[in-house]
Amino acid sequence: MRAGDLISDEIPTLNGSDNALLAMQLLDEYKMKHLPVVENNQFLGLLSDTRVMEIENFEAPLSTIADSLMKVYVKEEQHVYDVVNIAAEFQLSAIPVLDKDLKYSGVISIYCLVRELSKIAAMKEHGGILVLEINQNDYSLSEIAQIVESNDARILSANVTSVPDSMKMEITLKINRNNMDAVLQTFARYEYQVAASFHQSTYDGVIQSRFDELMRYLNI
Repeated sequence: MRAGDLISDEIPTLNGSDNALLAMQLLDEYKMKHLPVVENNQFLGLLSDTRVMEIENFEAPLSTIADSLMKVYVKEEQHVYDVVNIAAEFQLSAIPVLDKDLKYSGVISIYCLVRELSKIAAMKEHGGILVLEINQNDYSLSEIAQIVESNDARILSANVTSVPDSMKMEITLKINRNNMDAVLQTFARYEYQVAASFHQSTYDGVIQSRFDELMRYLNI
C-alpha cells in the first residue's frame, strides 16, 4: 500500500493566508497536534500545536512563519511502512503527502494510518496467534510457511521483532486456524521455540478490545 492510497479528507489543510486563530480552532476541533500549511499547492510545512502558541501576531498570515514550520512529508509512492516510520520518528498526528514534483497531494491522519495497519495485520480475521523465538541466523520465512501449510493452514500476517540485547528475534504469526495443536506439534518437531500461542477466544477479543480503546482515544 502506497502513501497516496492513504490520503483522506478527514483532516483539514491550512492555507498560507490563514492565521493562528483559525489554526488553533481547527487543531482543537479535530483533536490534532499538527496540520499542514499549503499555499498555491506548495507545501509550506507542518504547524504544531506548540508552535502556534509561540506566534506573536495571531492575526498574521501563516505564510509569514513558513521558515519555522516542520518540513516533514512523504511522497505518494512511498510504502505505508515509510509513513509509519516518519510518523513515529517525528511523533506526528498528520503526515503530508507530496507528488513526484513535490506538489501537495493531501494529508494522512494518524487515525487513518492506524485503521489501515489493523487491516495489514489481519486483526479482524478469525484465527490464532503464534509467537516463535529464533536466532536471527536461523530465520527462514519459507520454512516457517511450509510448516504451517503442511497442517492445512495458512499465514494471514507475519511480523518480525528483534529481541533487545540479543541475537534473537520474535516472529509473530496470525494463522487461519483456531485450533493450532497440530501446528504447534510440528514446530516442536522441527525444534522451534514457541514463546507464546493464543487461540481466537483468548487473543482476538483482547486485541480487538484494545484496538477499540485506541480508536476511542483517538476520537475515531
